[in-house]
Amino acid sequence: MEQPKYHRVLIKLSGESLYGVQGECLDYDMLDFLAREIGCVVKHQVEVAVVIGGGNIWRGHRAIKLGMDAAQSHYMGMLATIINALALQDALERQGIHTRAMTAIKMDEVAEPYIRRRATRHMEKGRVIILAGGTGNPYFTTDSAAALRAAEIHAEVILMAKNGVDGVYSADPRKDPSATRFEHLTYMDALSRGLTVMDSTALTFCMDNDIPIIVFNAQASGTIERIVMGDHVGTLVSNAGGS
Repeated sequence: MEQPKYHRVLIKLSGESLYGVQGECLDYDMLDFLAREIGCVVKHQVEVAVVIGGGNIWRGHRAIKLGMDAAQSHYMGMLATIINALALQDALERQGIHTRAMTAIKMDEVAEPYIRRRATRHMEKGRVIILAGGTGNPYFTTDSAAALRAAEIHAEVILMAKNGVDGVYSADPRKDPSATRFEHLTYMDALSRGLTVMDSTALTFCMDNDIPIIVFNAQASGTIERIVMGDHVGTLVSNAGGS
């Protein structure tokens, strides 16, 4: 059997990717699709961690603008990520994939607390870990949580899923037909150009810790498997020499 290029990956999913039709918070077909995509990676004995956002349930910026305390709003967003993690866990387990949901906010009745050594042990046993609750602190996005957890568990790469966009472009390709896709960017290029990879705090952290990022289209079937097997897909963000 062909050997994968990556043996431990962290997949960052946005909450927005789970929006359902007619205003529903969750798209169950999308959950099943993501579970199958992750399953295709697991069959290659690749160790998988997932960090998921909560934007399909709670968008805190509007609440903050209307006067809500910012920390309160951020904690509500963390709870939304836990709902999404449990939904993804259910979809994965219906595919026969062993999982553990782990949260940065203690919630013993529904998920394990995030403990780094326990998380890595789960992956070594072939379980997909779903890391929810962000970093456990307000003012940090789930992008920052993905970067932090990737460093902690020694993930070889962050797979940054985007909705309907197959990489990083010079402009929004849905609005600007002349936008061009980058094959490779350095961290500093992405930061200086203000390109949509992840938030600047998370991207700087990845640069400081030399964690490569691959930006890809979450809705394209087979993409995650192709990436872990070594195909060049989407946009690689790494050091000047590439990865």
